[in-house]
Amino acid sequence: MFGNWGKFIRVDMATGNIKVESWGEEVAKKWLGSRGLGIYLMLKEVDPKTDPLSPQNKLIIAAGPLTGTSAPTAARYNVITKSPLTGYITFSNSGGYWGAELKRAGYDAVIIENSSETPKYLFIKDEHIELRDASKLWGLKMSETEAELKKTHNDQNLKVLGIGPAGEKLVKFSSIMNDIHRAAGRGGVGAVMGSKKLKAIAVRGSKNVPLADHEKFMLEVREKVNKIRSDPVGGGGLPKYGTAVLVNIINENGLYPYKNFQYLQFEHAYEQSGEAMVKKYLVRNKPCFACPIGCGRVNKLPTIGETEGPEYESTWALGSNMGINDLAAIIEANHMADEYGFDTISLGGTLATAMELYEKKLIKDEDLGDFPPPRFGNTEVLHYYIEKIAKREGFGDKLAEGGYRLAKMYNGEYYFMGVKKMELPAYDPRGAEGHGLGYATNNRGGCHIKNYMISPEILGYPKKMDPHDISDEKVKMLITFQDLTAVIDAAGLCLFSTFGLWADDYRDLLNAALGWNYSTEDYLKIGERIWNAERLFNLRAGMKPQEEDTLPKRFLEEPAPNGPNKGRVVRLKEMLPRYYALRGWTQEGLIPEDKLKELELL
Repeated sequence: MFGNWGKFIRVDMATGNIKVESWGEEVAKKWLGSRGLGIYLMLKEVDPKTDPLSPQNKLIIAAGPLTGTSAPTAARYNVITKSPLTGYITFSNSGGYWGAELKRAGYDAVIIENSSETPKYLFIKDEHIELRDASKLWGLKMSETEAELKKTHNDQNLKVLGIGPAGEKLVKFSSIMNDIHRAAGRGGVGAVMGSKKLKAIAVRGSKNVPLADHEKFMLEVREKVNKIRSDPVGGGGLPKYGTAVLVNIINENGLYPYKNFQYLQFEHAYEQSGEAMVKKYLVRNKPCFACPIGCGRVNKLPTIGETEGPEYESTWALGSNMGINDLAAIIEANHMADEYGFDTISLGGTLATAMELYEKKLIKDEDLGDFPPPRFGNTEVLHYYIEKIAKREGFGDKLAEGGYRLAKMYNGEYYFMGVKKMELPAYDPRGAEGHGLGYATNNRGGCHIKNYMISPEILGYPKKMDPHDISDEKVKMLITFQDLTAVIDAAGLCLFSTFGLWADDYRDLLNAALGWNYSTEDYLKIGERIWNAERLFNLRAGMKPQEEDTLPKRFLEEPAPNGPNKGRVVRLKEMLPRYYALRGWTQEGLIPEDKLKELELL
């Protein structure tokens, strides 16, 4: 078996038992690894109706067959579990260096099951695996946790994954962090780890990932790296300005949300753009493992010193979406979010929901106790609330439940901008309707990155498509993006590699590494299987497609009030039936038996 080691670590937090188990190439050929292996195990071992924060839920942290190799962007691992935010499957991935180190230790995945009564951390050093007491780590922020573990093990090269105070307090949008500032963010995976009383996983490895044909693989690697470096985005905009290069592009195209998606452009966007960040605060770029792009930012502020980020999504979520334009304050808020362990998109979305509920007088001053009013544009509120949410103190306890539950508490569901209870990212779908269909049909809720239609609709990758075209060709492109992204995730690569590479390139890399002779269609079939398996889990968990494959009413009924997309709504009702048909699903959004058999899911 090449690429994958065929081994994962299973940890029973209740008993302390640790086992190394094998999985075979037969499974790899159907699921590839990482995100694919995760949903395969979730369907096999977890009742979809399980309470996400109960001991019966499992936390699967899995690297892909290319993670830890020289393939461009081969840093990614996925966290697969049932989400406490949505109640459905989630699969959050992260870069940095932790995933590659897990592979170097000789494992493809770690499965955490049941719950401990006291805090623990897992230490992995090649064949040595040990569950240790973490009482002294509980309550520490991410930088403190990493520093303490490196000191304990006298190893500055130790790679640490863990949760901050937000995960310990079971905040429903808490993240799992690695290398301090890298986040597997979406869906509340940090809360699941916190429910198991697992503070961290520290890992060191000394092995090289086994490859079928090293010489052929390196030829493919060199060619793909050159393609990415020659690309105007992968080798130009991203390394020069970071992901926040999108701020001006998205704003000028009229889909940069302002004040909880009430407006589609922000007149001060340039002041929080990637260009402004380079000019004012950038110290250097910081690439993930094996990444030729290097979009990571190291910024410096007098108040906190050096920190990493914010990325485009965080810049928007903690800035424009709350009417905030102070870039230094946004950088500091992002730093706090990393230290406490938050998904910044849901954090900003929840706070923006609170601000509009307060603006519309649904949240009243007497509801806030001694908390300051959550008004749009108030920077001091931003920093104050982040700490209170992490600690679940006062009104922060209600915010810790996420935007949907907060809106429901105050009869203001209309003002929650999310899908399947998860807050939306930084693109108003009234300016890119295919992207809106992607939001509505995403298996993990209001997510952009598993169906990034901004690429064809705005950026022109792999080809330029009219953002208001809703033809079958557009719907088919969305399905291709969903399936291909599942393959990229399962392989252990970063979605940004698509700024230079496309489906045939991933085929060539995988075949050289794994020793297979799969066609591009064979790999896309694996992606289709993963996508359908995740939906199958959700349907078994109780998802109602007719009610939940949808968008906030604001996008369907409230014409865009400003910018180049003024007057537009999303024509979801026209696209969704055709999406179902092209997926081979019923018009109720269910997966028929013949499709399940075709994908070997029965």
